[in-house]
Amino acid sequence: MKPYLVSLGVGLLVGIIYAALNVRSPAPPVIALIGLFGMLLGEQVVPIVKRLVSPAPVTVSWVSTQCGEHVFGTLPTARAAPAGQDESTSRAPL
Repeated sequence: MKPYLVSLGVGLLVGIIYAALNVRSPAPPVIALIGLFGMLLGEQVVPIVKRLVSPAPVTVSWVSTQCGEHVFGTLPTARAAPAGQDESTSRAPL
């Protein structure tokens, strides 16, 4: 129940900010997407600040593994061609 109440509270806060900025809700798609991206980035501030306060260093690899996957999701990887075939022979002709 607590996450729902927190979500409602944050939604109310965002609604107040939208009203103060004269942005209509539901927001136009581009504004809404930029806002969601800002929320994703904002979620990463807390782990980075915690890491900065701790004795462990903040490295690019740590940020990539801890923050990158949350922001960008699991990125797709290329499939390897079967042994003995290169990329040009593994595709079907057009």
